[in-house]
Amino acid sequence: MLRIRKELGQLDEPTRRDFALTLARQLLGVSVLPALGPLQVLAADTQKASTAGQGGSPFPVAGYDASKALHVIYLAMNGAMSQIDTFDPKPGSKNQGETPVIATKVPGVSFGGSLPKLAAMADKLAVIRGMTTTTADHDQAQYLIRTNYKPIATTRHPGLGAWVHKLAGPISRELPPSVVVGGGSNIGAGYLGATFAPVPISEPARGLQNTAFPKYLKPGQFENRIALAQEFDREFRKKSKSSMLADYDELYKSAMAMLRSKALAAFDISKEKPETQEAYGKNPFGKGVLLSRRLVEGGVRFVEVNLGGWDMHNDIFQAMPARGAMLDQAVSALLGDLESRGLLKKTLVVIGTEFGRKTPLSQNAGRDHHPAAFSCVLAGGGVKAGIVHGKTDEDAMTVEDDAVKVADFNATIASALGLPLDYEIHSPDGRPFTIANKGKPIKAVLA
Repeated sequence: MLRIRKELGQLDEPTRRDFALTLARQLLGVSVLPALGPLQVLAADTQKASTAGQGGSPFPVAGYDASKALHVIYLAMNGAMSQIDTFDPKPGSKNQGETPVIATKVPGVSFGGSLPKLAAMADKLAVIRGMTTTTADHDQAQYLIRTNYKPIATTRHPGLGAWVHKLAGPISRELPPSVVVGGGSNIGAGYLGATFAPVPISEPARGLQNTAFPKYLKPGQFENRIALAQEFDREFRKKSKSSMLADYDELYKSAMAMLRSKALAAFDISKEKPETQEAYGKNPFGKGVLLSRRLVEGGVRFVEVNLGGWDMHNDIFQAMPARGAMLDQAVSALLGDLESRGLLKKTLVVIGTEFGRKTPLSQNAGRDHHPAAFSCVLAGGGVKAGIVHGKTDEDAMTVEDDAVKVADFNATIASALGLPLDYEIHSPDGRPFTIANKGKPIKAVLA
């Protein structure tokens, strides 16, 4: 034992890290801990969190308004959703093409033909038609809308879920504050550290994997193995000054609490009635949206659900109906479900995409990238219902009235949640950041 402890203390941090993760799997018999986020932060030695970097403040921070919306379900339309085929159609325009235009429940407002259920619920939506950004690169634009900052080489910014966790704090003691469903941009917690990293769920039908205690572990053995792992750690902890150890400890404690908690059932959508599962859709996105409802109901603050396939450079009129129907079914079911459970006023639902698409067809019968104009949608807690904000020209290519920058959109989300827009957090290199990044909330949209 002494020899092992001595050699362990001499390992460099990356080697020690790999050893510790392997040791945890072998000794403890479970592997839920990596799923809880530490790998995202531990993999980047240059992004070590510090007490100063995390702001050093308790939950919630000063200026937080708990009377606002408590949860966010962020539905990320990855690939750049076409505005003219969804939430900003232009009847009579030659560029509308084969996508039909349908009336909504709000007089004078139309949607694309693949969204009939949402059209019937338009009185619950705030449609932002004046969105505009400056980049047509998917990675950069997704990073911007997810973090509210442009990517820079020296700093990895936290995603919105990490910001919400940091500023508002957790609701549940047994469930993570932030969850990402179905892949996505892998933004993570950035300089906020592992404590604020979201829990990734790759397949919503499978929920959170590797959470059952092995049958071969008898009562007391698990605790004994934890004690042994801590013994291995002791010498290393004496020598290491890395603040990541404290982050890792917090994640470890969270993992252990979750393993023993009945709250884990929130990750199991098979417990829903068959008709409810059918209502959301039996596809991965529908299952992910259903999972998001279960998670916010259980006390998760921020759930991101991803739907790709919107990068329609080819044959858009063949691709749009199926993709739009998937969005239409899941989101309409979500809004109705949240309302029936008394959760809609407490939950902000966001439909976001990184930029829009040119409305003239390309030579491949698709629509190419276009950052100058696109649409996003808000619904539920903290925002008005049955409104349209912003106006584009006759071809949905240029914002004519009430342009909304990405920073303004994210500041609106933060305001709907009661988060202080000017609260500063410093990165490890001492640079100050705020969730709004100088963005101005859209007062006409906020309730």
